[in-house]
Amino acid sequence: MNEPGAAAHVVEVPFTDSTNADLLAALHAGEHWPHLGALVTRDQRGGRGRLDRQWVAPAGTALAISVVLRVAAVPLERRGWIPLAAGAAMTDAVAAQLPSAGVKWPNDVLVDGRKICGILAQVADTGTVVVGSGVNTRMTPAQLPTPTATSFAAEGVDVDEERLIADYLHGLGEMTRALERGSIADAVTARCTTIGQRVTAHLPGGERLTGIATGLDELGCLVISGAARPISVGDIVHLRPA
Repeated sequence: MNEPGAAAHVVEVPFTDSTNADLLAALHAGEHWPHLGALVTRDQRGGRGRLDRQWVAPAGTALAISVVLRVAAVPLERRGWIPLAAGAAMTDAVAAQLPSAGVKWPNDVLVDGRKICGILAQVADTGTVVVGSGVNTRMTPAQLPTPTATSFAAEGVDVDEERLIADYLHGLGEMTRALERGSIADAVTARCTTIGQRVTAHLPGGERLTGIATGLDELGCLVISGAARPISVGDIVHLRPA
């Protein structure tokens, strides 16, 4: 594929089990991948999402993209914002072609409340993070994995995938630079549809917390009314108004 202007190095493969796993293995093997270098496929056969959920789609119906972020200049206390930065960047990239996109904390991209993209960030070394995204591009309604999922095709949009990649990489670069300089809380909050909603947080170990999501703390954790502490890890369900 032609390299989007925002990326120094983009490689597309015809198929793979996991772009994240491949990119992590390449980095650990000593391959040089620059900041915003990306590995892309339209046929990912063994991807994983958050909480180790399997992510598989019919060939040609989804776009998997994993990106190298060199984050040595990001202070350690701000690195928890990296997945949220990726979610915000992908939200903008999706919204450029499909309005009504927003982020469900921490980084799922939704369109009118249905999931179109999931994101998984993994640490490669002390100064490098690999951020993987799976975007539902050409799935028909019958191919969608759950009733709470959607795709560009299901929304009636013929997605320009090259533009989507370029916009995402540009936005991710901008968000990373902003994170180096200071807080991105306002930028993420503005795109986060979870804020202000009544939610249930399903926490590791089986605990559940229900309340109003009131905001994000300084580490990017979700603040829920009535909870003893902000939520750093969990599966968030947006609840319908009573």
